[in-house]
Amino acid sequence: MKRIKHWLALAACTLTLSAGMALAAKPSVKNRQIAQIGRIRQGVASGSLTRPEVRRLTASQGRLHRPIVRDRVDGGVFTPRERVKAHHRLNRQSRSIARQKHDRQNRLTRGTDTTSCYKCGA
Repeated sequence: MKRIKHWLALAACTLTLSAGMALAAKPSVKNRQIAQIGRIRQGVASGSLTRPEVRRLTASQGRLHRPIVRDRVDGGVFTPRERVKAHHRLNRQSRSIARQKHDRQNRLTRGTDTTSCYKCGA
């Protein structure tokens, strides 16, 4: 009987800890925005984003940020529904950043054949 109680208590603790960790692992809206800005900066540094792409992505990032700030200021509370909408917008922006970074355009080969090496022409 003591063993069963011990195992049940252990299982309850494990479930409680795993649920808490799952909630803590979910990134906040602010952290996701910071990460996306970092991804854009990394794309600029690596040359995988052209200037027009950077301009478009940063403008989109600004348009994404405005409603989030407005929702927070509106009632002082960022409701779960508003959070879901913000994460949906962030998901779309994340896909857009990924597409632009991997679209085989970069600042070094823009307007040329991207199948050849820009340094040696091979």
